[in-house]
Amino acid sequence: MKNPLADATDNLKSNDSLTREELHFRRIDMRGWRRSDGLFEVEGRVTDRKPHDFKVPNGTKVVQANSALHDMGVKLVFDDDMLVHDVFAFTDAAPYTDCLTAGETLQTLKGMRIAAGWSAEVTRRLAGANSCTHLMQLLIPMGTTAFQSLTTLRMDRPDALNAEGQPKKINSCYAYAAERSIVMHKWPAFYTGKKPNEPA
Repeated sequence: MKNPLADATDNLKSNDSLTREELHFRRIDMRGWRRSDGLFEVEGRVTDRKPHDFKVPNGTKVVQANSALHDMGVKLVFDDDMLVHDVFAFTDAAPYTDCLTAGETLQTLKGMRIAAGWSAEVTRRLAGANSCTHLMQLLIPMGTTAFQSLTTLRMDRPDALNAEGQPKKINSCYAYAAERSIVMHKWPAFYTGKKPNEPA
């Protein structure tokens, strides 16, 4: 079966006359740490730049070409049970003066647990005028980054089970679908796909 995305990429490669003009650059970085006080920390940072001078809409500020329009981020401090102990926001560059105090609204996340429903709850608490959109959008994938940061430490723990006794990891993503090979090898009792040597 043909892959339409691959075909489109091939067409772009073969079109030697095609040129591109960069309009915007965005970088998002996320990192996780284990702290000496027994807690953990995850940091997300977003940087926006433009390759040309840019006048901020509805304002007088002009951001010079390749200077940061946004350079801001969030630090979440959490424990082994994924409970948020503290939240810090930092802003090194922003288009409006009022943006500098938007991080104060993130204190509403203290005491939240990074778990299923994290994205929806972060959005509920911080959407719209409740906080900075850029910081809110960073916080959503920071939940996943927090889990990834603790992966190695949790490798030897027993599987978390749902009410039916099935590992919660099953059907949590594409690779862990009940009919795929990971489940077949790790949890054969819950495998629902085609068995080896089974006729199609």
